[in-house]
Formats: sequence, C-alpha cells, structure tokens
Amino acid sequence: MNLIRQFGQFPDKKRKEYFKTLSNYKNGQFQNLIDTPQLAENKNMRQVMVEYFSKHPNTTPKQELPNVHSDLKSIPKEQDFFVWFGHSSYLLQTDNINFLIDPVFSGSASPIPGSIKSFSGSNNYRVADLPAIDYLVISHDHWDHLDFPTIELLKNKVGTVVCSLGVGQHFEYWGWDKSKIIEKSWGEEIVLSNQIHMYYTPARHFAGRGLSRNISLWTSYVLITPTKKIFLGGDSGYGPHFKEIGEKFGPFDFGFLECGQYNENWPFIHSLPKEIIQEAKELQLKNFIPVHNSKFKLSLHPWYEPLETITQLAEENNQTITTPKIGEVVYWNDLGKNWEKWWRPFIV
Repeated sequence: MNLIRQFGQFPDKKRKEYFKTLSNYKNGQFQNLIDTPQLAENKNMRQVMVEYFSKHPNTTPKQELPNVHSDLKSIPKEQDFFVWFGHSSYLLQTDNINFLIDPVFSGSASPIPGSIKSFSGSNNYRVADLPAIDYLVISHDHWDHLDFPTIELLKNKVGTVVCSLGVGQHFEYWGWDKSKIIEKSWGEEIVLSNQIHMYYTPARHFAGRGLSRNISLWTSYVLITPTKKIFLGGDSGYGPHFKEIGEKFGPFDFGFLECGQYNENWPFIHSLPKEIIQEAKELQLKNFIPVHNSKFKLSLHPWYEPLETITQLAEENNQTITTPKIGEVVYWNDLGKNWEKWWRPFIV
C-alpha cells in the first residue's frame, strides 16, 4: 500500500480561502475555543517522550479480549441499535438510518507497518461484515479515527460522508465523489434523510495526519432524529463547550464520550475520567458509553483503567453508563440494564 497516499492531501486553495473567513481559523490553522496547549504547563516534549517510552505495566492485555461477533446485515433497518467496535469506532442505527462513525478495521492506528496494533480480540469485524452505510461520519483526521485501508474498502458501500472542514480533501484525493461529501464547520446544521438533523459542535482537540497541525478541523456532532437526541463526542479535552452544547441541545437520550488515552502530561486534549462525569452532567446525558479505549495503546495507563475508573465514578454520581463488550449489539431498549464489567478479570 502506498504510504504517501495514506497521508491524504492538504486543503486546496479554494478551501483555504474559505477557511480564512471563519472565526475559528487564524494564521493558517484552526483554533480551539479556548487556549489549548498540547502539554501540561510544567512539561516539555523531551520529558514526555522519555516517560512515554519507559516501561508501564498492563498497557496492553495479556490475553484476547472478550468480544461478540453478530450478523449485522440481518438486523432490520427499523431496529434501533448500536455496536461498538473498540476505540472510537461504532455503528449506530436509528429511525431507519444508519451511521458509521470513525471506523478503524485495519488492525492498526498508524501508517508505520507493525506499530500501534489493535489488541487481540478488539478487531473482530471487517468492512465486509457491515450493511450498506447511509452516512459515514468522521470526527477528525487522526490515524485512529480516519483509517485509510478501511476508507478504501468502504468506497462503494457508503451513501454520504459527513466530516469537518479540510477532511473532505482527503476523501477527494482518495477518489471519492465530491457530491457524496458534506464538509462543514462548528455551528452549522445539515438535514439528512428521514427528518434527521445533524449539528457540528465544538471539541477541544487538534488534527493532522503529518507534521502540519490543525490545517483541518476536529468536531463533535449533535444528532437529532424524530425519536432521539444523541451526542457524538469525537475526541475532546474538558472545556466550556460541553455546558454550552447541553444548554442549547440537551437533554440528550444518549452520548458517546471519549474515555481513554488521557494523561496528566496532556490534560487539555483528552478528558480525564473525573472530567467525563462532569461533561455528562453538563451535556445533560441520560446515558452514555465511554469509548476511545480497549483497542490501541496510545497512552500510559493500564488498558482497563478507563472503564474501571469511569464506571466507579458513574456509580458514585448516579450517572447511567453503558459498557458493552466489543462487537456486542446494544438494542435501544437494553440501555438501562446492568452491564457486565467484562474487563475486571484482567485487572492485576
């Protein structure tokens, strides 16, 4: 596979001229709503790299993770469900429409062969297992969210791509039809099939597939259907945008919140578990699933720590949480059940 091709393409002149008219774009880069350093104030990149490549116990599972593999093609379109594929990839079906979010099925979150490989048991589905996809939704263009090998296989299986500004350039470069791409910025609304409205909402993060950062935008989404309100969080550190989104669109029936790959060295771009509970409250989520965990080692914490910590905090704060196994089909009516803490046998 052509390595250079996987990096995608910088935004073209027409896109960049448009970006310059936006309030969240300055000096050739997209900006967060508030100051967002990449590292904590008392840290530098050398210190962080030394710590990162030091030995840290239990960052990867020692045996195959429990997982479920179901016939997704056989589920009727009128059945509302979601299935989490590990990390931030999931398939959501509601109101007779399905959405595939940030799919990574290649077994890797890096362009370098053999690096950042998926945990055993966490990569149990393939593109061939999926039904036809109405909307492919991309939160940003990092490798663990925009996976070129997966995107290549999806090309003839997807009706429409929904992505943030600059990300559409990658799809065009990879041969996707421009007419199938919806590319917007924070604050914009799109109307989809079956009276479904989707809103681009802020996140506190960054983007880029190479050395040039933030030439494309990162985003979260609000999905409002005739029957539900759902928050699709993408990657984000804690910030005032959660409360603002909750006040404008909440309460939400359900939300997908990142929980994993956090660290005190980079506390502004990935939320710490205690912040995620605050985010759920400010968003006014009735229920949520913690994603961005259990598939790749991108941080220093034990791989099971995000799920164990967030479930304990959720119980202490009377926040309803859903924690299915990877690949397990979750039907809407099952959201309120008591979920098995499937990661606990791995805790040492």
